[in-house]
Amino acid sequence: MSVLAMHLFALSNQSFAQIENVIVETYYVTDVNDTTDTLGGGIALGATTYRIYIDLKEGSKLRKIYGDQYHPLIFKTTTSFFNHQTEGKSFAKDFNKNRFKESTVALDTWLTLGQITNSSTTLHGILKPQDNNGSFVGGINNDNGLLINNNIAMGIPLTQADGIINYNAPLSNWASYGIVDPVSGLDSTIFGSLVIGNEFYSNNAGVQCSGASGVISAENKILIAQLTTDGLLSFSINAEVEILQANGASKIVKYVANNDTLFDDEKLSAFLTYPFLCGCTDANYIEYSEKYACSAPDSCINKIVLGCMDVTACNFDPKANFNIPGLCCYPGYCNDRNIAVVCPEFAANQFYFYLYPNPAQAQINVTFWISKSEQIFYSITNIFGAVVTDEKKLGDFDGKHEVGIDISSFEKGAYYLKLRAGSLEQRKLFIKN
Repeated sequence: MSVLAMHLFALSNQSFAQIENVIVETYYVTDVNDTTDTLGGGIALGATTYRIYIDLKEGSKLRKIYGDQYHPLIFKTTTSFFNHQTEGKSFAKDFNKNRFKESTVALDTWLTLGQITNSSTTLHGILKPQDNNGSFVGGINNDNGLLINNNIAMGIPLTQADGIINYNAPLSNWASYGIVDPVSGLDSTIFGSLVIGNEFYSNNAGVQCSGASGVISAENKILIAQLTTDGLLSFSINAEVEILQANGASKIVKYVANNDTLFDDEKLSAFLTYPFLCGCTDANYIEYSEKYACSAPDSCINKIVLGCMDVTACNFDPKANFNIPGLCCYPGYCNDRNIAVVCPEFAANQFYFYLYPNPAQAQINVTFWISKSEQIFYSITNIFGAVVTDEKKLGDFDGKHEVGIDISSFEKGAYYLKLRAGSLEQRKLFIKN
């Protein structure tokens, strides 16, 4: 895809992207009190629990998060991820509600699609500021009095809002692959407690269900992961989204974190890679790239100017930075437009020429057009104005003609060719290779 096509594609598709954002919420930060837990295997002081939400357009459903051959699923930290040794789960949907009240179980590392428990009353994840039903996690609700930190870095304390809410819309058709061993049922990845790890990287892994929606339908923010680490977090996620079309039928669109390889049913979403890459997010500027998830100050510099960038055209636009060949106008060919309107200067002088190839090696071909019979002369100077070829007569012409001029003996560099017809003259730059 050309750079221009990429910009036009971005402009036409920005409003159709189903993934509007990915939110990384600081859910909790451990304090000294939390490090006293021994049942969970020990948790580092200052470890941060992050929750990741995919923000979809209203009406869309999240069917799957995955990694495949061309788009790996990656979760990584510079230290290690915490998993509760006795009560941890690989998938949040497998938790019993009461387990969140035990030691540091509520900080376990896991994956999900919205749903957090397997209880009769289904619970889903929600951003803490939107949680209006209080908390059953931490403090007096914790069997060891843990998870009471009120560090400002984590926003609302867990004792006030636990980011868990009743949502009686249980999901079905749960399936996973590439995470839990299908034979032993054991998980040796960063989501299990068998091995302490710092990275999950897979080209064949996924978690899927019948289709998850956000608890608040108008906002449609869906929890997909909880990760606890005292290191720096990064991830790369791919998602299958179900879209309801105007005709009532549903369609699956795959949103991927990189476009090194992009198939017809896949779309790039810059939000699926974290930390987010910031730059110019305005497709009206040359610096725009679809890989940017956030805008960086002063990153959009050169606004796109469409025009004819062919110096041989009578309406060559030196201010243009994206060439539109269909806009170019030449004597005898102006895309069915009035050349007198497109190129009024040419129409007034009735004398015009262009040359090719440019750059050239042995010869430049000069095509010119003149409205009445005139003697045509040419001369050549270098870019400093020094005469290379004295004025010579090409002949008497009227209408459109083409001649060749030998430049084989010229040194490499830039030159100006000037054509004169009576009091009319035109000058154009050419390069000798």
